[in-house]
Amino acid sequence: MELRQLSYFVTVAEELHFGRAAERLHIVQSAVSQQVRRLERELGCDLFDRSPRHVRLTAAGERLLPEVREVLAAAERARASVRERPTLRLGTSNGLGEHLDRVLGVFAGLAPGVAVELTQAPARERLAQVADGRLDAAFVRSPEPAPGLRIVPLWEDPLVVALPAGHPLAGHQEIALSDLAALPLCITDRRSNPALVDLVVGACHAAGFEPVPGPAGGSLQNSLAAIGLGSLWTVVYAAHARALHAPRVAFRPVRAPGLSLPTALVVGAERAPAAVELLLRACSAGPTPLQPH
Repeated sequence: MELRQLSYFVTVAEELHFGRAAERLHIVQSAVSQQVRRLERELGCDLFDRSPRHVRLTAAGERLLPEVREVLAAAERARASVRERPTLRLGTSNGLGEHLDRVLGVFAGLAPGVAVELTQAPARERLAQVADGRLDAAFVRSPEPAPGLRIVPLWEDPLVVALPAGHPLAGHQEIALSDLAALPLCITDRRSNPALVDLVVGACHAAGFEPVPGPAGGSLQNSLAAIGLGSLWTVVYAAHARALHAPRVAFRPVRAPGLSLPTALVVGAERAPAAVELLLRACSAGPTPLQPH
């Protein structure tokens, strides 16, 4: 039984899709399937119920998942114990843009001897990794309170509209959300980011229309490329939009109340390491922090 196999198993269990797991792991899908099959053969049981329509954990897989997470967390603690340089393991999310650059710049000044190891994963996985100790802290938008976690609100992330630069609406300094009713909306699936999808769809309903479904949203880069080619729209965090280079796409403020999401730093409920306290100081050196939960 190898740590690699255990890591692949956890990733597939979280995604419930071998293709998405492979994308997260930056390897081909066949390699993920092969290693999970080897693990199943070694354990003598199926860990996943596979069908053309779905992938689900079996009862054995459900029992194994928390045990494997503990093994991986212990392995990470063992690696950390022999590192010569202290390391802050930080979970990040898409769209932090200039916020992340600012925070890391301030943190480097406060803790010049501490290395920073960045991990990008879906929100639920970031929360799980903070809870079991694989991450020291994580940026998460609109996190739900959970046992063993402390939520420290940081700032609001307003959204802007991204639409083709050649569209007539791109000439406006600000766009009314209702003006986009006829354009298909290109956005990630709700499973990947329920807070964002619910916010945007809810704002459309409040503006008096049901958004026209566009192509399934993949990466932001692919979505912006598709928008540059045709009459689609999406939303982007303003802090991220300012750092993007997309000549065929226009980013415009939108008139829609409450079209923003709060970002928080999630840390363990127990006493945080000194590096996490310094990270919190770095986070507060910028936009006015929100009130703590």
